[in-house]
Amino acid sequence: MKKLPRISEAEWQVMRVLWAEAPQTANDVVEALDNTDWSPKTVKTLINRLVRKGALGFDKDGRVYHYYPLVQEKDCVRAESRSFLQRVFGGAVTPMVAAIIEDEDLTPEEIAELRRILDEKGRG
Repeated sequence: MKKLPRISEAEWQVMRVLWAEAPQTANDVVEALDNTDWSPKTVKTLINRLVRKGALGFDKDGRVYHYYPLVQEKDCVRAESRSFLQRVFGGAVTPMVAAIIEDEDLTPEEIAELRRILDEKGRG
């Protein structure tokens, strides 16, 4: 698997827009991120950074660029999760899961889903 680029917190927001629907123009992404206080120039800067990092590609149609992800969301989530686990918990899964479970109010459905995942993992 190729090395995934490091994506900043702000860049994650841009990537989520493009993972949800691609391709999109920079103006489409700006519009989708109207809930932030970022200027259009800021969003376009983030897009350009992601292109340079190899996270986004583009097709040019005249003067309009259509951007699309070059990396899959699940791969980036997995890499970020591993990085977080290593940085914060020294790579130990049990303390991380325990901290999350103890600090969150889980619904019975969420608890059942966690049990199902653990049972599947235990079987093989």
